[in-house]
Amino acid sequence: MIAIKPLNLQYVKLTLEGTAPLMQARFSAKAMQAMMEKMAQGPTAKKGKKREARDFDEDMKNATHYSTEGWIGVPASAIRNACIDVCRVTGYKMNYAKMSIFVEADGLDSVDGTPLIKLDAGEPEQTAMAARIAMGSTDIRVRPMWRKWKLNVTLRYDADQFTASDVVNLINRAGVQIGIGEGRPYSKSSNGMGYGTFRIAS
Repeated sequence: MIAIKPLNLQYVKLTLEGTAPLMQARFSAKAMQAMMEKMAQGPTAKKGKKREARDFDEDMKNATHYSTEGWIGVPASAIRNACIDVCRVTGYKMNYAKMSIFVEADGLDSVDGTPLIKLDAGEPEQTAMAARIAMGSTDIRVRPMWRKWKLNVTLRYDADQFTASDVVNLINRAGVQIGIGEGRPYSKSSNGMGYGTFRIAS
């Protein structure tokens, strides 16, 4: 006979400090709306439509995660995903980690409701980079970047799968080997730019 034990959830609170700049690339509500309008027009959508003048300040704002309360945040899933991804090098099964570690959110994204952790940082600086897009053409992508930043994170974990020490070690590894945001060391689309790494400050 199988006896199922009660869920044993425990919590760890950590302050994470950036060891490299943090860059965001939120997909803007304006871009989503433009795509929806074009799809709604179907075959009647006009090709060769005149391009509007770019507002780079607006581009940066649209690439930033703002909460419903107005503060800037980082998706809580970024920390959780980093912990899950780093299991590749620890021998722990990633599908078990998906069910065993979570990050408490401080609020929700004002556009799509993404759970966010409040970012402890100053005003972002504007960065502009060339990016290759479809058919070999290029575009300028404007992003917010913070050279110094912190996150106060509360992690919820299954104590029958992980110890508190396991969670701390996962976070340490994730900060060095995975990172968060754009240009992080471990990404499905690139080898990174050295951005988004962090360490445990307390």
